[in-house]
Amino acid sequence: MPLKFRPKAVPSALFGVVYRPVADVLVQTKDKGDWVSVSMIVDTGADYTIMPKRYAPLLGIDVNVDCIEHKTHGIGGSETVYLCRDVTVRLGRWERHIPLGFLDGDDIPPLLGRQDFLETFRVIFEGYETIFVQPRKR
Repeated sequence: MPLKFRPKAVPSALFGVVYRPVADVLVQTKDKGDWVSVSMIVDTGADYTIMPKRYAPLLGIDVNVDCIEHKTHGIGGSETVYLCRDVTVRLGRWERHIPLGFLDGDDIPPLLGRQDFLETFRVIFEGYETIFVQPRKR
């Protein structure tokens, strides 16, 4: 059964309003195994899932101990990313183990990326809906 999400309307100085494709994802905490709900932009251009570093303590993650540090380059220049290799997430009934990066800055929203997540689904952007469909087994 497909899982559908409505977009988030965001004010835009250029366009009045833009509609961002978002999905509500549950992220499992490292320390207690609880689940934290995070609304994320579905970003097919993101190599992997990224969040601002302020989310790390909420998820029981110490970026200096649990993650590896590396530099990333994008449209805004270069930044340090703290990458955790195996974080458990849920989208509806589907669970995945994904790499999750944390950025020092708080100026980006959480981005749901391709590596081990979006690439495992058929994702359809239709009208203003984002639809996730479990791929067929091969």
